[in-house]
Amino acid sequence: MFAAGWRSVVMAAACLLVSGQPASAQDESGFQAYLATLRAQAIAAGVKTATVDAVLPTLTFNPRVVALDRQQPEQNNTTAVPLFAPYRTRHVDAARISRGRTTYQEQRARLARVEAETGVPAPIMIAIWGHETNYGSYTGDFDLLRSLATLAYEGRRRTLFAGEFIAALKMIDRGVPRSRLVGSWAGATGNPQFLPSAYLRLASDADGDGLADIWRSATDTLASIGNYFTQAGWRTGEPWGVAVSVPDGFDRSAATNRLVSPRCPRVFARHSGWRTMAEWRAAGIVPQNGQWPRDSVQAVLIEPDGAGRTAYLLTGNYRVILDYNCSNFYALSVGLLADEIAR
Repeated sequence: MFAAGWRSVVMAAACLLVSGQPASAQDESGFQAYLATLRAQAIAAGVKTATVDAVLPTLTFNPRVVALDRQQPEQNNTTAVPLFAPYRTRHVDAARISRGRTTYQEQRARLARVEAETGVPAPIMIAIWGHETNYGSYTGDFDLLRSLATLAYEGRRRTLFAGEFIAALKMIDRGVPRSRLVGSWAGATGNPQFLPSAYLRLASDADGDGLADIWRSATDTLASIGNYFTQAGWRTGEPWGVAVSVPDGFDRSAATNRLVSPRCPRVFARHSGWRTMAEWRAAGIVPQNGQWPRDSVQAVLIEPDGAGRTAYLLTGNYRVILDYNCSNFYALSVGLLADEIAR
């Protein structure tokens, strides 16, 4: 009976898509019609029909999610980049450092196991947890399936969000309770704020209870973060970066990066070209803590607050943090928070 009802909805969706009507002009009836398209895609992708037919009738259009999405800056905008220092003050603050150190001590046994298995330093894992959800204190309260379906319907990034919606349904098929699927307006969930597709690929059932529980299990949370970094290419024994001072008269033009990244171009455009630590040292760069990584380590230079302020040499492991969230300010703050937690 339910499936038969969907046949009429499919026809309505087809008419809607043929008309090319923009999502901004559509309403709840348009959203309900579009769900027929998602239903067909989900079943074709292997989601159980029973799961799809249990979830879709519970969903309604969420205009708040669309409004939040439209407030996000585009990757190719020309807005001037603000200074890093105020961001650092807010995100690497005394309270977050203190709680990070406490969490580190509380989780030391679990962290030691994950670090041994993945090679990812414990402070980095704790810093990710701290940045994403303030160590689990707030993980978001948006209904993920409603948000993802709404964003897919809105259409600006339909392929992305339709795929994440289907991945969330597959999470239910794997045994994740529907009630756990809450999080950010953009679909991230749990302590590490994984998108559903990341959960399916990388979430770890480290405590062996049959569910990769990134919502309630510290063991699974930390193992999942470690697994994410391992799969993204973390290099054991290499720092994320080092704070440095750049000498007066440094020839920045000689260090310019002349490559254009296909991913997050505005983020990578702020980096210099790659040089070894030995080459940076020869150019007069000085580490602020007096310690150099080994000479052969490759790094790029960034001066987030301009010449004359603290700069950073960033290794390949910094690129791994960017894989988690492609923002220089985010990645720098994760690295700096990890350093503070480790002190």
